[in-house]
Amino acid sequence: MTVAIRVIPCLDVDQGRVVKGVNFEGLRDVGDPVEMARRYDAEGADELTFLDVTASKELRAAVLDVVRRTAEQVFIPLTVGGGVRGAADVDTLLRAGADKAAINTGALERPEVIAEIAHRFGRQVLVLSVDARRAGDMASGFEVTTHGGSRSTGVDALDWARRGAELGAGEILLNAMDADGTQQGFDLELIAAVRSVVTVPVIASGGAGEAADFAPAVEAGADAVLAASVFHDGRLSVSAVKAALAEAGHPVR
Repeated sequence: MTVAIRVIPCLDVDQGRVVKGVNFEGLRDVGDPVEMARRYDAEGADELTFLDVTASKELRAAVLDVVRRTAEQVFIPLTVGGGVRGAADVDTLLRAGADKAAINTGALERPEVIAEIAHRFGRQVLVLSVDARRAGDMASGFEVTTHGGSRSTGVDALDWARRGAELGAGEILLNAMDADGTQQGFDLELIAAVRSVVTVPVIASGGAGEAADFAPAVEAGADAVLAASVFHDGRLSVSAVKAALAEAGHPVR
């Protein structure tokens, strides 16, 4: 059976508002998350992702109020990340209305938490967010970063994606930090590299600038495509992206 390619708007949330910058710097307010979520749902988004962009930095939980209000009005799957450290955090997010939880820094600090969460809730609930950037000293050429790409980990991105999937992550949210917010296209080399080492779905993120950018990401190995700026600024609609994918021969919902 052919699986439809998912188109996922991402809302980076800071203190209850949606923000956007380039490489996570120079964040600017772009709107109310609940209103934007409702708009994307109406446009035909397959899922939504909320990332609390300062949660790990400030060691606080994701904005639960935003999650609750969104879940009351939007009926497509909602993934929430930011500040997830363990199964208790995932439980809190699911009770607030999230369908999946994304983990990043917490898993790097204690990898076994991936297995704990997958065991308790099922691997379909857990998305491993991998913030990767190019690094010549890594065997794969890509390194994992944390804190919005500002901190080096010394961990090879391909090794980490493989290990995360083996431990029980249901999906890999692959954030190309070099491409984030640049609108120059997805990092196809990175997508293909991660696709070669995992069998779980890969969500490509970072670099979308126009409708034509999405099909190459799928051809490189992505099962879903995620974007923020191009949707928030109104340059692209979800339906335009789906039309471009369909025209390129990829099934969409």
